[in-house]
Amino acid sequence: MRHFIPFMAALLIGTPALAEPLHGIAMHGSPALPPDYKHFSYVNPDVKKGGKVAYGVVGTFDSLNPFVLKSMRTTARGLWDPIFGHLVYEPLMTRSSDEPFTLYGLLAESVEWDEGRSFIQFNLNPNAKWSDGEPVTADDVIFSFELLRDKGRIPFSNRLTPVEKMEKIGEHGVRFTFNDKADREFPLILATATPILPKHAIDPATFDQSTLRPPVGSGPYRVKSVSPGERIVYERNPDYWGKDIPSKVGFDNYEQVTVEYFLQENTLFEAFKKGEIDIYLEGSPTHWARAYDFPAVQNGDVVKDAFKPQLPTGMLGFVFNTRRPIFADVNVRAGLSLTFDFEWANKNLFEDAYTRTESFWQNSPLSSLGKPADEREIKILGTTRDRIEPAVLDGTYRLPRTDGSGADRKVLRESVELLKKGGYTIKNGRMSDASGRPLTFEVMTQTQDQEKLAITYQRTLKMIGIDMSIRTVDDAQYQARSGNFDYDVIVKSYPSSLSPGIEQMGRWGSSSRDKDGSFNFAGVADPDLDRLIEAMLTARSKEDFEATVRAYDRMLISGHYLVPLYHIAEQWVARRKHIGYPEALPLYGYQLNTWWDKRAQ
Repeated sequence: MRHFIPFMAALLIGTPALAEPLHGIAMHGSPALPPDYKHFSYVNPDVKKGGKVAYGVVGTFDSLNPFVLKSMRTTARGLWDPIFGHLVYEPLMTRSSDEPFTLYGLLAESVEWDEGRSFIQFNLNPNAKWSDGEPVTADDVIFSFELLRDKGRIPFSNRLTPVEKMEKIGEHGVRFTFNDKADREFPLILATATPILPKHAIDPATFDQSTLRPPVGSGPYRVKSVSPGERIVYERNPDYWGKDIPSKVGFDNYEQVTVEYFLQENTLFEAFKKGEIDIYLEGSPTHWARAYDFPAVQNGDVVKDAFKPQLPTGMLGFVFNTRRPIFADVNVRAGLSLTFDFEWANKNLFEDAYTRTESFWQNSPLSSLGKPADEREIKILGTTRDRIEPAVLDGTYRLPRTDGSGADRKVLRESVELLKKGGYTIKNGRMSDASGRPLTFEVMTQTQDQEKLAITYQRTLKMIGIDMSIRTVDDAQYQARSGNFDYDVIVKSYPSSLSPGIEQMGRWGSSSRDKDGSFNFAGVADPDLDRLIEAMLTARSKEDFEATVRAYDRMLISGHYLVPLYHIAEQWVARRKHIGYPEALPLYGYQLNTWWDKRAQ
């Protein structure tokens, strides 16, 4: 017996400590909600389900598989959708919209991990079922990750890269053990950003092909009918397994959800005016101010709402494709960035509704704007600090304010000087390089608003001898060309959150530069940016994380990869009066999948 205790001690020393099952996990700190929470604070738990809603989108589709590239890029909205909700497919865990980055149980009722996040184990809810009544199993989870790795598009195909081992634990558990490519954010991405698919209902051999066959999912809705390129109708699954779990209470309140497709934004809006669409998400201040003087607004059938989320502004801009030699020099990009006259455009096009965006995380603690780099940031930057413009490093950086004339000579002179540093001078009225080749490029636009912006930019560029052309294309061409990086300059938006992470590799990381379908629209491949992204992903404390993001923000600003445009602090939504929503507004703003049809109450 005396040998038994030392033997057990040795055994325990060599065995990893058992992790405690958790109801939720957070990127930094702990979940705000306790294990016995009843529902999220921003839903109406007492709402009666019923009625219907019709959404509208610009685009088309030829497939009900949004996870592969062999289809038009505008695939079926609603199946797996960050705006309308994941109606058909579900992830293992769901994200709270009232915390920076916290997940709670969905298909997985609990989760386990260690302090170093070397593994994560998902314990499936034994009640989870597919829409055909079959149970959701651990084998389904493993199948989903392997199938998407082999046949899926980016980013789904990359999910298992940081995984050393994936194994079934007991009847309902799946454990992922990570290799040295995993960062501290990765377990959360694994949990919330990958759809779980039914092994029994999918043929791997044909998964990467376009299909219009209604899929089997675990979500609250099923596909009722499909009109390719025109319409998808979803109906509530009356046997939805998750309707009473805390993270789903107050969500998915319609009996029927319709997504209507339109070729142009103006035809979508006309359909909204006629009552064919119930909710219109507005993005144009001019349109918001001038276009809502129609009978349904006047008689109260249409209501305009403005929501104020507590989020970073993100970045919208004319993005330079640095794969093109003319944009390889940072001085050229900087000079071209100064030429856009925001003050003129804001006054003449946008009712003075916008504020100039000067940081990728403006209006948040993550922004470098107005903040000198502190000791923590300087240490994180290391020798990279030498690549950051002095004004950006000391917090005094601002884009120039023009006189609003559309022809501010002082600002245009600054632009010309920067272009001169990049090898261009004005010769015979044209901005040309040393060999006499003129500086010319094309801006590809998709909408009338983008075209108006491009015309404004075109006019001021012409004043310094630059010939910029504009090509407006339809949605299918836009998706194809942007996916293949077939453009000189493109108008793109980079949404920001309070918890930036692995998505930055897809936008600015070297590994995504040459991958078709990635979001690296600027074509950036910079080891210093890669290192800062890695530091962001491995930060242990909130202080280190925020300092790293600010340092990263400074590098992006100094790279002049785009012409920064503008933002507005509100979210604008117009709705039919029978559409209701909760009183509480979460951190991330309105959530359409918590709204309801008042006529069903």
